[in-house]
Amino acid sequence: MGRITASKKQLAPDPKYGSILASKFVNCLMWDGKKSVALKVFYDALDVIGKRITDVEPIEVFTQAMENVKPNIEVRSKRVGGSSYQVPIQVRKNRQQSLAIRWILMAVREKKGRPTHEKLANELIAAYKREGTAMTRRENVHRMAEANKAFAHFAW
Repeated sequence: MGRITASKKQLAPDPKYGSILASKFVNCLMWDGKKSVALKVFYDALDVIGKRITDVEPIEVFTQAMENVKPNIEVRSKRVGGSSYQVPIQVRKNRQQSLAIRWILMAVREKKGRPTHEKLANELIAAYKREGTAMTRRENVHRMAEANKAFAHFAW
């Protein structure tokens, strides 16, 4: 995983759609400072989405996919009296976003053998329909939190 910087202060909306979320996503997608490559991959993916889903704007599909992947609750390890408990905790807004981005990119990078923009398009469409690898990951996180509800009183 590359280093993720606190780019919130100087983050400009992306050139084509004027979306801050999109430019954040492109920054996380970017490898070795190659922003033009990352932008091209992102826009190509959105073009593919535009061809496959005709009734909704591609950027809307992207935004909705991100919303679907965002986790509301996660487990954190908490040491209480010598033993560790997995304590379910509400996820803050910006962490929700960064987790969603991270999971989608992880899912894309795990798949091999096709151009990245195709893999990204497939993963975003899957997330838009509430399926796919990133969604599975979110479900698992929620399931963990649900299973450890008994330890919720340790959250402070």
